[in-house]
Amino acid sequence: MQSQDELTQHFRLIKTQKAALEKLGIHTVQALLFHFPSRYEDVGAAHRIIDIIPNETVTVYGELMDMEKKLAWKTKRYMVEGTLSDATGSIGLKWFTQPYAAKMFEHAKFVKVTGKPTGTGKLYFANPTVEAMPNLPAVFDNETLNNELFPVYPESRGVSSRWIYHAVHKILESGVHEHISDVIPEEILDKYKLPTLASALVWIHTPQNNRDARAARKRFSFEEVFLIQVAHQKNRHDTQELKAPHVIANENALESYLEALPYTPTNAQKKSIKDIMEDFKKSYPMSRLLEGDVGSGKTTVAAATMYAIACGAIEEKKYAKPQVAYMVPTEILAKQQFAGLIEAFEHLSAQTGSPIPIGLITGSGCQKFPSKVNPREATKISRAQLSKWVANGEIPIVVGTHALIQKTVQFENLAYVVIDEQHRFGTQQRKKLAQKDGSAPHLLSMTATPIPRTLSLTIYGDLDLSVLDERPKGRKTITTKVVPPSKREDVYTGVRSELMSGRQMYVICPRIEEPDPDKALALRVKSVRAEAKRLQAGPFKEYKVGILHGKMTPKEKDEVMQAFEAGDIDVLVATSVVEVGVNVPNATLIIIEGAERFGLSQLHQLRGRVQRSNYQPYCYLFTDSTTQTSITRLRTLEKASDGFLLAEEDLKLRGSGQLAGTQQWGVSDLGMEALQNIKMVEAARNEATHLIESDPSLKKNSSIAERVLQYAQDLHME
Repeated sequence: MQSQDELTQHFRLIKTQKAALEKLGIHTVQALLFHFPSRYEDVGAAHRIIDIIPNETVTVYGELMDMEKKLAWKTKRYMVEGTLSDATGSIGLKWFTQPYAAKMFEHAKFVKVTGKPTGTGKLYFANPTVEAMPNLPAVFDNETLNNELFPVYPESRGVSSRWIYHAVHKILESGVHEHISDVIPEEILDKYKLPTLASALVWIHTPQNNRDARAARKRFSFEEVFLIQVAHQKNRHDTQELKAPHVIANENALESYLEALPYTPTNAQKKSIKDIMEDFKKSYPMSRLLEGDVGSGKTTVAAATMYAIACGAIEEKKYAKPQVAYMVPTEILAKQQFAGLIEAFEHLSAQTGSPIPIGLITGSGCQKFPSKVNPREATKISRAQLSKWVANGEIPIVVGTHALIQKTVQFENLAYVVIDEQHRFGTQQRKKLAQKDGSAPHLLSMTATPIPRTLSLTIYGDLDLSVLDERPKGRKTITTKVVPPSKREDVYTGVRSELMSGRQMYVICPRIEEPDPDKALALRVKSVRAEAKRLQAGPFKEYKVGILHGKMTPKEKDEVMQAFEAGDIDVLVATSVVEVGVNVPNATLIIIEGAERFGLSQLHQLRGRVQRSNYQPYCYLFTDSTTQTSITRLRTLEKASDGFLLAEEDLKLRGSGQLAGTQQWGVSDLGMEALQNIKMVEAARNEATHLIESDPSLKKNSSIAERVLQYAQDLHME
């Protein structure tokens, strides 16, 4: 058996198993070895049925059989009886005055039973605690218990945790794990007292105790964060090898823009602008992340620096006018930012003599400002015409979605790229935007997603960081309330009072997770429509209720947003499509249905939609949940308004694997465990930095290079 062998060479797989393994991304022996347990069942304290002692509380794993509801002839009350079996015997189960028990466990085959066996002849469990299990722990196939822990694996229909357990055992018995190259250098293993790859693979799959399992998981957590850091440090090194256009930003234009603002920029905004302006002077392209909480003024920083560049010059091109590309994740946001920049620069036209031309490129159409017919308005134009003007440098600022980086869009003098949310730009993508002289544009990424420091260090290791941790003066702190079903009508009464004053409101319906994404979308849309219908007919019948969801066409979304911005819609019922960037200052109320289904960071993003003006904003978290954990987590939002603190709290409360957005960051649940440990993250970052300094091309570390390349491709950093 070899590590790169296909599983079909060593295992007889039926069609459903092949499909399940495909879904899990497992094709080879090595891939199965690196499919780690998601948790462990502690069976050290478990008993075999044959060893049970009467009147002592015990835990037993087994197969549940013969569940039946009966009427007791003495008491005339219903009782439920069943049988629990393992490899050593069987024991009765009885629930008195709990007829629902039969229904609760009718589909459970394997269970974990905890209780006190009793009975004068034949022992039975009376009213035991029962937990359904996906399958019986594999260690109970035998009559003896060896390990204290047994692994529970992520599974898919057709391949159970039990099957994976046995398959991994077969692989480990072959010794193939001893011949897989260890990507962590020996000196790093020694320095941080981490087990070798061979030992860690044995310990993570067959731990003798908790200590073994923890040591193995720590090693693989470190490995993942280390490789991510190597990928980022290599990306940083490769970026610094590129040549930036020698752009001369217009500092007078920058001052004019800032002085004309209706408010004084915060110190954090001023510092971020200063850092960006300094980056423009460097010989290699800027790679900077602007991280700011909801309403902290990121757009102002972006607009100020874009204006300084658009009014500047490129020295090596005989002082030609530079161009700026502003890329955003959605068409709604692209159109909103296009209109926002027109308004932001309009008052400066008198100083420059004419408005700065701005273009808009999206999948559904293009616009240009100013129109030849009306210099104060934008006009729709063909993609071919706008592309021609962009290519000859006549349009200095272009706003758009990912359509901006398609081959059909060519810039004459692209000097600065601003990316808002959800986009990763690697060296190769930057090279696609490179100019004919080989220079690559400066890059500013912006995010409003508050990220714990450990995660920020991990996923943005290749970027310089600017943080906006202040709010512009005059912004009121949002009032947030957790609302149980019994208090909904009270909220509706208060909301109607605000709507009567002219304010507007969002109502957010939760996502419904289903295996089929199309089905999930259909269900999500249905819930929005049903809620809108209910609200229009009931609590808000005197107001106009509209809907917005991801299944609508761009044209339909535009019409809804324009109506909402114009005040023609009072209550907008939507999915979380409004989460990022949507800006309607008059909307000061938000109700979030099923709030317990969202992470704290996402809830914070959603309530940020109503923190866009100087009116008092309100957020109501509607929940039917009665669990203390959910309520405690939601109440965190009542007390805290700082998104960065909430992100740290989310990491603690929900668990690392549940942190919103981790999939797009390319960090597994196991890798996220490292994020609870700032020292581990910093150690991995330092080791990665040293490695790239000594071997920037990774020629001396081919196994690391292979893994880093795979990671970069997965996260589109290549």
